Amino acid sequence: MQDDTPTKNHYIPWIVVALMDFVTVIGFDDIIYNFQNQGLVAVTSWVLMTFLYVIPYSLIVAHLGSTFSRDAGGITSWVRETNGDLIGYFAAWFYWITGLPYVVDVANSVVVSFGWMANGDGDIQSHMNNAWFGLLTAVVFVFFIWFQSRFKNKSLEIMSVIGGGAMFIMTVLFVFMTIAGLSAGNPIKTQPFNFGAFLPKHFNLQFLATFALFIFAMNGSELAAPYTADMKHPSRDFPKALKLIAVMTMFMTLLGTFSLGVYFNAHHLPNDLKMNGSYYAFQAIGRQFGLGNILLYLFAGVQCIYMLAQLAVILDASTRVFLGDMAKKYMPTQLTKVNEDGLPINGYWMTTILCGIIMVVAGFLPQINDIFNWLLNLNGIVSPFSTCFLFWAFMMVRLHSDRYPTPSYTYLKNDKVGFAVGTWMFAITLFFAIMAFQPVDAKPGTNLYTWSLILNIVVTIGMIMLGVLMPWIAKRQRQKGLAFGRPTWYLATALLLVGGVAIFSYGIYQEIVPASFGIWRIVITILVDIAVAWWSLKVTANGRHQVIAE
Repeated sequence: MQDDTPTKNHYIPWIVVALMDFVTVIGFDDIIYNFQNQGLVAVTSWVLMTFLYVIPYSLIVAHLGSTFSRDAGGITSWVRETNGDLIGYFAAWFYWITGLPYVVDVANSVVVSFGWMANGDGDIQSHMNNAWFGLLTAVVFVFFIWFQSRFKNKSLEIMSVIGGGAMFIMTVLFVFMTIAGLSAGNPIKTQPFNFGAFLPKHFNLQFLATFALFIFAMNGSELAAPYTADMKHPSRDFPKALKLIAVMTMFMTLLGTFSLGVYFNAHHLPNDLKMNGSYYAFQAIGRQFGLGNILLYLFAGVQCIYMLAQLAVILDASTRVFLGDMAKKYMPTQLTKVNEDGLPINGYWMTTILCGIIMVVAGFLPQINDIFNWLLNLNGIVSPFSTCFLFWAFMMVRLHSDRYPTPSYTYLKNDKVGFAVGTWMFAITLFFAIMAFQPVDAKPGTNLYTWSLILNIVVTIGMIMLGVLMPWIAKRQRQKGLAFGRPTWYLATALLLVGGVAIFSYGIYQEIVPASFGIWRIVITILVDIAVAWWSLKVTANGRHQVIAE
């Protein structure tokens, strides 16, 4: 039997890997998001998605992780092994960049948790405007770039164990206190609370659009794959971690949603439930048991740690997936470099820059709650699209199983059945990703709906275009030693400034963009981003800066 034990001094136990991954897969907020979209019908949706999506998803990841247990790039490695370097690059790029809206969303959630701890309420709009909200989110990014560079993987392990474990315990506490409250005769807010309340009333396009957030809430287990190299017996222990995640996910989603129906009227939910619903829930249950706001503040602290752990894992793991095992010829040289600790620090900074752009674009929306909802729904578009690469790789493994190593864990012994399940997962993920372009938190015909739809399309296309440009930039670096000359940057800056100001001036004229936003923000943002890109892309292959040719 082949020994898959790496020679190193420190191993990450499989249960720690499970908790590290758990913080990226599901949280109490994910239950809240879908509860606002579907009410108690979400319980039925969770049941169906658990058996038709979550369990196959986790076991597919376990199969691929066992098949390619020695590869460091996770989904990047899997796609490269099955489809070649170029498709592997695109998988890595889209998987990485489509995680950026979620990174912004997580950082926003950190700011919201601080707001609850400081003010004791969720009315963050009355305490700061959109600009301050974005600035504080940026501060969280910069802090974690420094934090990751100083403490490396140890910080991920500690924060994930504390954050993931505490969040699971808080959810268990919420469920058991709900049961205790019902046993004591406390009333149920949702009425009627019968079998019919759990069944969907209609199947229109807007209802189908809400399923993308279910997929977004459940995916992410493949982020544990880059840490197989840090496990003592990866081919044996990695599937254990994935199975534990599936069990924890089932518990949280099903019982958690049921409990929410007890404390919220599913037919009349607060407009800011996605941003503040978790806090409202623990505030309500604490007051019901005579504890005041103790549970609220306890949850706010746990939520803060949990979200910081998410941010740490996502920044590290997604960047590892992107840069850990891919053809370097497709990427600008500086993005493939690591610091003395082996961390892709330039990848972290590029993440920060692009997240800053997303935050500025989101700032065009009227309220902080609108920003939070749009970022969340954007994840429902881009995240499932990137997950399609995962299922495509699994389809290729089952179609050509004779070409790949025999995994220690096999999901579905029959290759034809395995291929059919992979095809189902690919098709349903792609379908719901397309459906998600339709905004679910705004009424059709309103300015908010129109602007959200425009942003959904423009940001998604921008992510694709940037990924297509990277190989071209890398080729110019190899041929000329630098990506672009000074005249090219002048022309690009002028075109972006004129185009950006024209588009958003039209948006303000049509009352799609709030007039208070200010054109000056667009100008400053474009200039800063161009300056940073110009500075970074002029680095030569050996890492030295050279003067841009006139």
